[in-house]
Amino acid sequence: KNIAVGESFTTPEAILSVCRGGGIDRISQRLTSALEREMDNGPECEQSLPVMFNEYCTTWGDPSHENICNIVDTIKDKGFEYFVIDAGWYREKGIPWDLDMGDYNVSPELFPEGLDKTVEVIKAHNMKPGIWFEIDNVGEKARAYQMEEYLLHRDGKVLTTTMRRFWDMRQQWVQDYLSEKVIGTLKKYGFEYMKMDYNESIGLGCDGAESLGEGLRQNMAGSLAFIEKVKEEIPELILENCSSGGHKLEPLMMSKCSMASFSDAHECEEIPIIALNLHRAILPRQSQIWAVIKETDSLKRIAYSMANTFLGRCCVSGHVLNLTEAQWDVLDRGISFYKKIADIVKKGESYRFGPDIKAYRHAEGWQGLVRVGENGDAYVVFHNFYNQKDAISITLPNDCDYEITEVYSDTDEAVVLSNGVLSWSPTEEMKAVAIYLKKIR
Repeated sequence: KNIAVGESFTTPEAILSVCRGGGIDRISQRLTSALEREMDNGPECEQSLPVMFNEYCTTWGDPSHENICNIVDTIKDKGFEYFVIDAGWYREKGIPWDLDMGDYNVSPELFPEGLDKTVEVIKAHNMKPGIWFEIDNVGEKARAYQMEEYLLHRDGKVLTTTMRRFWDMRQQWVQDYLSEKVIGTLKKYGFEYMKMDYNESIGLGCDGAESLGEGLRQNMAGSLAFIEKVKEEIPELILENCSSGGHKLEPLMMSKCSMASFSDAHECEEIPIIALNLHRAILPRQSQIWAVIKETDSLKRIAYSMANTFLGRCCVSGHVLNLTEAQWDVLDRGISFYKKIADIVKKGESYRFGPDIKAYRHAEGWQGLVRVGENGDAYVVFHNFYNQKDAISITLPNDCDYEITEVYSDTDEAVVLSNGVLSWSPTEEMKAVAIYLKKIR
């Protein structure tokens, strides 16, 4: 970055903190708490941390009106407050969704009566409608892919990855185009939620400045400016940021968004390890964690998936159309439990327990989270991984007296609280249990 005589340059604000004791978890929570004010001043509907449904892992890029109507009819009255139409709503016939983004014209094949009819169905079932965009990138089958004068360049050539290119967010034409396509769509159809995906990396930077890095900084400043414009024109819009491998979870971007997808590890057993790590990076109230439910899932697996979401924000997806009554019972109880702990997720302090996890894949051992709310009530989430057969015990923090008021799992679990020590004796590997603790003194 070159600053000429008489010029000035202001960096984004830095967040600094100190603490005595508590280690990395205490100092991390002091740092992430800097965003509490922004979240408290965010959309009013976000203050209760509503439960979400995203249809991506149900339709897998085929969000037709018919598919969405079937899903909405199935999940009505299940406690979901947001319904997000994910990638593919714009795709042209015969083109995969991940090659076609950038033009953003509603697919007449998927929505023969128009997207407005689908939005009406979602709202009629008392859910806020959401929609997906990948704002900064364009796919190789989109007409926008050929608009080279408006795309980023590096070394004089269009910056191209395997199947994507990138808008030059510094250009006013690009800002105007995206205003029409993104903000225009949000307003036209009355969307109240936008998921902003980002499935590629620009890398070292781009042309157009004194260095590749400065070009990258300028482009990301343009991206932030567009988000600010979205928020200015639709103030109560709920914004979901994309983790993008972690590089968009930095504080400035997170201060603009209600939450972020924590990872694309939606279907993996490793979800709870990643999700608990993120307590050190972003607020749990901003960490959207997916429970992808499949009709082939055991009850144990469904409870495990739902317990994952207790580490942050609860979002459900998956094959919900053909679940059995027993599977729905575990899912329903998980949603109910989440709503009881939502205030503690929103405002609380996290304490981690368990041995070091040496490898995420086929993880061995266990992990535990105790999160204590502002009023002293708490909840505990245990995940038992492979090769862990012994009883698990933790000493609860804060020297408070608690009583167990609810235990969530797929089966009745042997959970005991005595003299401030909470113990669980798991009988199976890859199992989860959650406990609500009421402070009595």
